[in-house]
Amino acid sequence: MSSFIIKGGCRLNGTITPKGAKNEALQVICATLLTDEEVTITNIPNIKDVNNLIDLLADMGVKVTRMGEGAYTFKADNIDLAYLNSEAFIKKCSSLRGSVMIVGPLVARFGKAIVAKPGGDKIGRRRLDTHFLGIQRLGANFTYDEEKHIYDITANGLKGCYMLLDEASVTGTANILMAAVLAKGVTTIYNAACEPYLQQLSKMLNSMGAKIEGVGSNLLTITGVEKLEGCSHKLLPDMIEIGSFIGMAAMTGSEIRIKDVSIKDLGIIPDAFRRLGITIKEEGDDLYIPQHDHYEIETFMDGSIMTFADAPWPGLTPDLMSVILVVATQAKGSVLIHQKMFESRLFFVDKLIDMGAQIILCDPHRAVVIGQDKQHPLRATTMVSPDIRAGIALLIAAMSAQGTSKIDNIDQIDRGYESIDERLNALGASIQRISND
Repeated sequence: MSSFIIKGGCRLNGTITPKGAKNEALQVICATLLTDEEVTITNIPNIKDVNNLIDLLADMGVKVTRMGEGAYTFKADNIDLAYLNSEAFIKKCSSLRGSVMIVGPLVARFGKAIVAKPGGDKIGRRRLDTHFLGIQRLGANFTYDEEKHIYDITANGLKGCYMLLDEASVTGTANILMAAVLAKGVTTIYNAACEPYLQQLSKMLNSMGAKIEGVGSNLLTITGVEKLEGCSHKLLPDMIEIGSFIGMAAMTGSEIRIKDVSIKDLGIIPDAFRRLGITIKEEGDDLYIPQHDHYEIETFMDGSIMTFADAPWPGLTPDLMSVILVVATQAKGSVLIHQKMFESRLFFVDKLIDMGAQIILCDPHRAVVIGQDKQHPLRATTMVSPDIRAGIALLIAAMSAQGTSKIDNIDQIDRGYESIDERLNALGASIQRISND
């Protein structure tokens, strides 16, 4: 395990470029299993979750070649299906939540898949019903081994159908979509997720020869094809990194430019931070955040307290709620944070309270933040990163605090943010990585 030692109060200055999107990477890398031809993917972030998935595919027999920084080719022309029954495969699956998205491609192409009950962030219950029920509707059979904690999935040819998803699950939609592209007939998915990364997956599959209509909407129509071809695909920049950098600039009173952000794919994220009082200027495809000595939270038109609540796209992504919460602690004004989708993501606020933040945790889903307008800076402390997003929020808090803080379990942060300490230090931060082994 490693830790960060952070000297607070350092202002940042300069330009930072977001890495490729983690959530898109996990989807499109799994999609390479759908063809025996070569697929090239660029702008892949060098982070643990993505690297572990790439290693898993390589162990399955996918020919993986690193072409350069962030660029890989994948060729799944000789998959070792027997490896799916091995303890090594099951162990790797259980530690990587993204591994569940190999089910759709494997069942569609080979009629068989095995996946362990996946791990990932400890942020509350994250059920797999949407994934499995959708693929079952296409004709797959699921059995669960309670002793080994694995799902065994088989299918003798998938067939298209109409389905109404019980929730607009991003990974669930991706998994079903990847299964449907090789199913016979027409599949209609209603209440589909429509995040930009899912749109990217759909565009990639269409470039491979799939027939997907309705991309960007919650109603997808997929006409199955017999075979998919190779393609080249570039990942979007990570919108969660972009939002994190916006919040970081405001909290530390810094002037930074976030380069090549693909503004058209950010949805309401910039406006959400503007409602916190943060000035964000769009210059070309860059976001420029000037120095903020103060920022004031807006109220609703009737004067009532501002509320931020997560929602499926095009609503506000739940992955930025932790960042928005910590940024609000040093704003002028008050805000209600309503984290609807996960019941454990707000528990990290106890550490912010220890640092001097004024937060009322109403219940596992809601917190009221009373901003202190930078009149009472946070105090340095020692803390532990519970998950990726809370981890980056705690890092932002530590960077703005008075004194030197320590964050343990930063492997969680490394799962979602590539070389974050080196990149921020290049802008003027003071973050030291130490090993506790």
